[in-house]
Amino acid sequence: MAAIAKNHDYHLVKPSPWPFVGSVSVLVLAIGAVSWMHHWTPWVFFIGLAGVLYTMYAWWSDVLKESSNGVDHTPVVQMHHRYGMILFIASEVMFFVAWFWAYFDGFFRLDDVEQYARVAATGGLWPPTGVELFNPFHLPLFNTLILLTSGTTVTWAHHALLEGDREGLKWGLVLTVALGLLFSFVQFTEYSEAGFSFSGAMYGATFFMATGFHGFHVLIGTIFLAICLIRALKGEMTPERHLGFEFAAWYWHFVDVVWLFLFASVYVWGAWGVAIHH
Repeated sequence: MAAIAKNHDYHLVKPSPWPFVGSVSVLVLAIGAVSWMHHWTPWVFFIGLAGVLYTMYAWWSDVLKESSNGVDHTPVVQMHHRYGMILFIASEVMFFVAWFWAYFDGFFRLDDVEQYARVAATGGLWPPTGVELFNPFHLPLFNTLILLTSGTTVTWAHHALLEGDREGLKWGLVLTVALGLLFSFVQFTEYSEAGFSFSGAMYGATFFMATGFHGFHVLIGTIFLAICLIRALKGEMTPERHLGFEFAAWYWHFVDVVWLFLFASVYVWGAWGVAIHH
């Protein structure tokens, strides 16, 4: 049968095994997590995790091949990819809105008579009495400077790519990835010195969920940019075709903005007038 000529600008994806493999892997991962929590074997969890990670690697490898063949990712397809990334980041914004909402609900309703159980648990104060908070102008401020600097280096890398400066692209990405790793290390150090825990208190739960999920996003963004660095070293990205790096830069700037809100509201405002832990 003769091949049917393509007479449109859209990318009709070929049949792929990865949606099915990914779904099964996630199911195994969930079952393994539950079994591990019930003190059964953890191996089911790690088998599911390996399946999820391999699916991500293989599926995104296929996408990279599609983007580099010069046929599938037409200008119309690239525009729709941009819409998809914008909607994804918007969903991530609402994800963090939930954690900010939980934190500020405790902040502004600290002595609400309807929340009598909360008042009894916190002593009618937010943060609760006896909680040793972080000094916002120590490690948190240092991490803020790290992320702001990384936002500058990733912008430098992007502009270098647009101008055909391969060395500027590579070094900008190297510095951004290094700063992302440094941020994660500093946050790990901060957590190890925390004067409160995740369990048993509303303040600890909201603090670690908000900052912890942000830290997880930093790790994802660092991996995203590291892959862009590998592709840059292989010469795969050009000033005309670098959609993956553009999305990585958007994601990284989103991570930066979320941290600025966290630093201002949770660390600085949350510790205003309260004894802090050095």
